[in-house]
Amino acid sequence: MTTPSILSLGAEAILSRYPKRGALADGQSVELRLMDAGDHEAVLTFARAIPSDDLLFLPATITEPAAVDAWIAAIEAGRTTTVLAFVDNRLVGEGTLLRNATTWTRHLGEIRLLITPEGQGRGLGRLLAGEIEAIAQTLGLRMLTARMTLDQAAAQAVFRRLGFQREAVLFDYVIDAEGSTRDLLVATKHL
Repeated sequence: MTTPSILSLGAEAILSRYPKRGALADGQSVELRLMDAGDHEAVLTFARAIPSDDLLFLPATITEPAAVDAWIAAIEAGRTTTVLAFVDNRLVGEGTLLRNATTWTRHLGEIRLLITPEGQGRGLGRLLAGEIEAIAQTLGLRMLTARMTLDQAAAQAVFRRLGFQREAVLFDYVIDAEGSTRDLLVATKHL
């Protein structure tokens, strides 16, 4: 008899959470569900509605179909979990948990949040972060990390309110499309 792995048990628990409904701070209803291959076009449309400065330092150019294909492949491989937030059938936000299979960092997850201007300032970041934190705990992770540039004051404020603490600033660590470097802030939260 084969015993299911903790990861597969976690996957079952995660799948059972979605889809579900939530509410934004203004009372607007939001549908939360896991991203899958059927969301390809919705994700492209969403990514193209995000201000370019918010997309600068993602590991891939998610406004391109090939990058969304790779994202979906990472989800299907179990390395990534993404929760999508829809308001009136429009994708307005996503929360992603990235995991690393490296043995000595298997207890860590990285959280990424992207929200359209329409969804900002309505508690959607907090809602999505709560979902990602619950997923991380289900998977037995012990710490979440978040990365942002030092000049992203709004993102820093959101993560501070969520209980993340500044761990490090890496000076001149990232470079933008024009060739200018920026400082990277790494924040963590113990689960």
